[in-house]
Amino acid sequence: MDFLILGVAAFLAGFVDAVVGGGGLIQLPALFSVMPGTAPATLLGTSKLAGIWGTSVAAANYMRAVRIQWDVVLPAALTAFILSFAGAFTVTHLPPTYLRMALPFILFAVAVYTFKRKDLGTHHVPAFKGGKERSMAMLVAGGIGFYDGFFGPGTGSFFIFLFVRLFGYDFLRASAVSKVLNVACNAAALLWFGYSGHLIWPMGLAMAACGICGSLAGSRLAIRHGSGFVRRMFLVVVAALILKTAYDAFFK
Repeated sequence: MDFLILGVAAFLAGFVDAVVGGGGLIQLPALFSVMPGTAPATLLGTSKLAGIWGTSVAAANYMRAVRIQWDVVLPAALTAFILSFAGAFTVTHLPPTYLRMALPFILFAVAVYTFKRKDLGTHHVPAFKGGKERSMAMLVAGGIGFYDGFFGPGTGSFFIFLFVRLFGYDFLRASAVSKVLNVACNAAALLWFGYSGHLIWPMGLAMAACGICGSLAGSRLAIRHGSGFVRRMFLVVVAALILKTAYDAFFK
């Protein structure tokens, strides 16, 4: 029964994560519920192991349908990898207490802005070109990458919002870019968790298979229905993240 619960959770997490990010909102609570006596770092590492495969499959699916500017995305992914590792290292020395309390308010501002701007992310009109776009992408990827390693909830959603708001991408292309950057962040975190022995390999790989199925379904649905569908899903997931992070910060 426990494996069935985790398999369903991994499928749903892969589906949601492939569209707008936030799959950890489903997967992590399931792991903590099924294995309450396991060290949190081990559950986080196992969740990353399960998630990176689905995110990679979703990224590959998007690549076949959406043009990605690799001269911009690859340097950004490398920056995200390095800073995510730095964030994971930092959290072992400095707990994210104040960030945990601020996060619900940051997410609320993101949700309100996206909801009020009905045209946000409906058209792909890049705001930067050439070296400036590359530099800005590295800056954003580095900041969110560090956040992912240090704390993590809503990383994919933050990537999507910033690439829509700052870069002028539509939601579909922003989601495609966020998957590539998420893979880099997860790889860095996995490197740290693997080195420190915080991985349950059989469970993580079994959940990964379910997550891949969810990612394939989610990315295909997003590609078929376009930016409008992704925007609606984005608002739903951010609303759920607000509730979850507020509960964790103030009521747990």
